[in-house]
Amino acid sequence: MSDDEQTPSTTGGPAGGPTGGTPAGPQPEEIRFFGTSWVDHSGTYTLRRIGLAVGSLAAAVAACFVLRFAYQGLAIANVGGIVNMLVVLMFAVCSAIAFRKTWEGFGRRPTDPAREESLRSLKAIGFIGSLLAYCARCFVEAPGEKLRRAEYDTARAQYEKRRGTRTGNPAARKKPKRR
Repeated sequence: MSDDEQTPSTTGGPAGGPTGGTPAGPQPEEIRFFGTSWVDHSGTYTLRRIGLAVGSLAAAVAACFVLRFAYQGLAIANVGGIVNMLVVLMFAVCSAIAFRKTWEGFGRRPTDPAREESLRSLKAIGFIGSLLAYCARCFVEAPGEKLRRAEYDTARAQYEKRRGTRTGNPAARKKPKRR
């Protein structure tokens, strides 16, 4: 076998049963920057939330400075008041839409992926709104934690329900004693 190929695992896995450290049942989905620490708020969860809030706010402030320099460039170029107003209006509207769509994305999965894809460029223009949504959400929870927690709890409840209603292997049952 070459270095690129993986050696077969003898410890188990999806086909070989549960591994030693992995509990049975559904596993929590990872959140960017948090991994699965959002499940029990373990480790450096709080510090990560604070760091993400500060980092996204700092990035939004830096982006505002960059946009200010771009606006000053338009003023130096003397393109006219209507163009300046349109640029400011465009960034304000795009940022508001990006904030709203990002905030909604923390609470539910998109119903129409094609529409989300078509809004990608608008969200890129309004990136300041997305950064501010991340900052604001970090004060409440990890971005997307509520959605993933609801999905994980539902999956765990369904797993426990299925697991509890099983009767087991009929061949392994003890036969009742006859009198």
